[in-house]
Amino acid sequence: MSRKVHLANKATTENSTCGPAQLDRLLTEARGAMAWLRTGSSVPQQQIIRDFARSRAKALKDIQAKVPMRQRAGMPRIKTKRKAPPTLNYTQRGFRLKDGRLRLAGGIVLTVVWSRELPGPPSSVRVYRDSLGHWYCSFVVPTVTEALPETGSVIGIDWGVKETATTTSDTHDLSHAAHGKTAAVKLAHYQRQMARRRTPKNRPDTKGYKKARRAAAKMHKKITRQRTDTGRKWAKAVVRDFDHLAVEDFRPRFLAKSTMARKAADAAIGATKTALVEMARKHGRTVHLVNPAHTTMDCAHCGARAKHRLPLSERTYTCTACGTVSPRDKNSARVMLVRAGLNPASADLVSAAPC
Repeated sequence: MSRKVHLANKATTENSTCGPAQLDRLLTEARGAMAWLRTGSSVPQQQIIRDFARSRAKALKDIQAKVPMRQRAGMPRIKTKRKAPPTLNYTQRGFRLKDGRLRLAGGIVLTVVWSRELPGPPSSVRVYRDSLGHWYCSFVVPTVTEALPETGSVIGIDWGVKETATTTSDTHDLSHAAHGKTAAVKLAHYQRQMARRRTPKNRPDTKGYKKARRAAAKMHKKITRQRTDTGRKWAKAVVRDFDHLAVEDFRPRFLAKSTMARKAADAAIGATKTALVEMARKHGRTVHLVNPAHTTMDCAHCGARAKHRLPLSERTYTCTACGTVSPRDKNSARVMLVRAGLNPASADLVSAAPC
């Protein structure tokens, strides 16, 4: 990985606006001067320096244009060899598929265990290794929309901590799965083993430490996969039953600084929201991202806004204007529909707002 840093820096330090032809010449010169560089294929090496140069040029352009720091594209960060798993990108001329095998430039032949058939010819592939030492191939193929039958129904979705997603349909609420809490005892056991077996700095890790670290990494991977699986299954059920989705455009980053940080992280709101948006795009459904400001203060029936914020301990919303009483999260889910301009009459347990 340190060689990647050296190659990318050499290709981009002299001129941050190098074009593809100039980068190719710089790579050719570097391969002629460095024997270790010639041992690998030039295809992933070209992709490394092009990606790095593109990211660096974009970051420098944002700096020159005085783009606010929050909106600025960050400088490309390449982790060190000890912290970053190996990854290589191959463009179309650097690989081919034959007899179910992946043949990479440089005479490398891989037997692939296919998770599903490719919907079309791939334009590139990324070969990478995860923290457990498992190798994966990620192909880039054209997107294909698999349209589902129209249902004529709409749904409002509000994100939360007690329940990961509260919707206007009682049958589509997503409860807090607590995968991390379930695995906390085993994970703490492996982490204590790592602490006991940790070696002093600048000394090789022992077999016992590596075994405990792998067990902890395996548990983390299992939790991640459980959260992803739960989110995707729920997203598929929602997308199958509703045409329009009014989703709270929630950014859960601020919860990391609150007392609910652990439970919010275990809920995996961000991953669930991403799975929902991707599933809707795949099946041709419409997603309306709604600004979450004041959604807990507005009444879904009359539109009146409370004069003060509701504390988190108060789980029932009572409108002082029309007298409507409903669960707080359910009211917020209905507000999503109203703000998205959808007719709430087609949603479960929601009546149309009075004129």
